[in-house]
Amino acid sequence: MLKLGILDQSQIAEGRTASDTLKETTRLAQEADRLGFTRYWVSEHHASKSLAHSSPEVLLAHLAAATSRIRVGSGGIMLPHYSAYKVAENFRLLEALHPGRIDLGLGRAPGGMPLATRALQSDKYVSIDRYPDQVADIAGYLHEAMPPEHPFAALQASPSIPTAPEVWLLGSSGESARIAARQGAAFGFAQFFGSPGGEEAMRHYKAHFQPSVLGDKPRTLAAVLAVCADTEEEANKLASSTDLYFLRLERGLELGFFPSVDTALNYPYTEYDLARIKERRERRIVGNPEQVKRQLHAVAEAYSADELLIVSPIHNFGARLRSYRLIADAFGMKGEE
Repeated sequence: MLKLGILDQSQIAEGRTASDTLKETTRLAQEADRLGFTRYWVSEHHASKSLAHSSPEVLLAHLAAATSRIRVGSGGIMLPHYSAYKVAENFRLLEALHPGRIDLGLGRAPGGMPLATRALQSDKYVSIDRYPDQVADIAGYLHEAMPPEHPFAALQASPSIPTAPEVWLLGSSGESARIAARQGAAFGFAQFFGSPGGEEAMRHYKAHFQPSVLGDKPRTLAAVLAVCADTEEEANKLASSTDLYFLRLERGLELGFFPSVDTALNYPYTEYDLARIKERRERRIVGNPEQVKRQLHAVAEAYSADELLIVSPIHNFGARLRSYRLIADAFGMKGEE
């Protein structure tokens, strides 16, 4: 059976606050746990007025404590900003608190505008070209398997524990897939970004995977944007908020909130705007439960994905919960009775 998880970016809905949104994120994680979703990941973004969190590891500690079964993880930590040693210690501590439930998703992207990157890397600079070495260091720290010639071979990432988080390399390009294959890490492709070449990247990853302390076989997932409602008409209406939100982001014109359906439907779109929305919709899944189920299976097959992470940005929180419940029911997921 296809495994389904959730990727939550915690968009602050129009008329709501960051605190409201984080409470909703917690409620959604608890519902995902109850419904039987496999994973619940949160993203890293900086200096954004429309997103409620910037520090996945802090939020994960809260979400893991508020749930009981579901795996929680980062989607992902933007590693070039940070010390591999500190990231390893953060996630070893999370794993010690919640054994067998922590995922460490890693990415190469900045997660924000250049000004935020400069602030994050103040007084230091880590080239993106060092990312593979940082991933190797993470693996060495988490599994106490540093090469003897490494300058920090004698260094332990505290606390020392018998288990380790799952490590996933995340990306939207073939280069991320190649790094994941060489490192023996699991690989997740951001299908909802709309970047071409995802199917080929997945095939390359599986064909060139090299076992390591991070894994003995390839594991894959794709992150997909899906909006589900009782009817196709209602789903399209709910998805109009997403259309406007990403249209504005594409132009570098962040709204500062995730727009309501009314705001989206009354926006003065140009012909070019409507064409861009139509083009983006081709990479998104919007419809009733049967339509969404069919299209999710199609994406999983096209990308040879073992799992899917579902992103459902919907302005009304009740409708968002309903979307995930409908998907869980369509797939016959067996959560808590």
